[in-house]
Amino acid sequence: MNTSIDRAMNAALAQFASVNKQDFKPFSKALTGVFNLDKPYLEKVDALDSVFDDQPDFEPLRELFFDLLLINFLNEDVRKLEEDYLDSPEWEKIEESTIDRGTELLNLLLYLQECKDEAIEPELSDFLREFLLVDEDEFQDEHRIYEEVIANQILVESDLKELARVTAEIPDDSELKELFYPMIGFFRDTDPSEKDFNDFVSHSANPDFDSAIYSLLISYNS
Repeated sequence: MNTSIDRAMNAALAQFASVNKQDFKPFSKALTGVFNLDKPYLEKVDALDSVFDDQPDFEPLRELFFDLLLINFLNEDVRKLEEDYLDSPEWEKIEESTIDRGTELLNLLLYLQECKDEAIEPELSDFLREFLLVDEDEFQDEHRIYEEVIANQILVESDLKELARVTAEIPDDSELKELFYPMIGFFRDTDPSEKDFNDFVSHSANPDFDSAIYSLLISYNS
């Protein structure tokens, strides 16, 4: 298992469990076992789902951890496969069978990985325009998905009360409804103090989920 992903996963679990006063260590151990399986990707996905099925208290994190499993596969497992595996018919079938899985968090994690590789600080405008290419005609799907984020970029300069207010007004059918608050929160402050983190939690309408994502992003970016 990739060490950055391991660290991010456990940061998210610890924070989610802390808000809900749960013990996350047995669940973490089970998930680590899934990530370390020496099996085909779809079998690892099935194993991940089985672990979540057995621990319904952590259900809100299922698709987020699907994203982590995919990134771990791309970083670790693909190295053991043929050089052009990601262009193979087998991988195309896998992509088709999992097209409805995961979240837009995947794009942000891939962006943070790129920032590390290029030794640059993550910025919302850079994420939108240079990574997602939302201003390019051929990437209008991304523009549609991130429409609320594009329209509210000024929130990275605003206080958390204003961020929470705007978040509450995001349409329920938006693909970024659940991620909006922690995503903008992260770009506001990628390395918050304990006080600032607690302020983030206190303004959240969904504190366990939002703070788990924020913890995940902070840890992955560290």
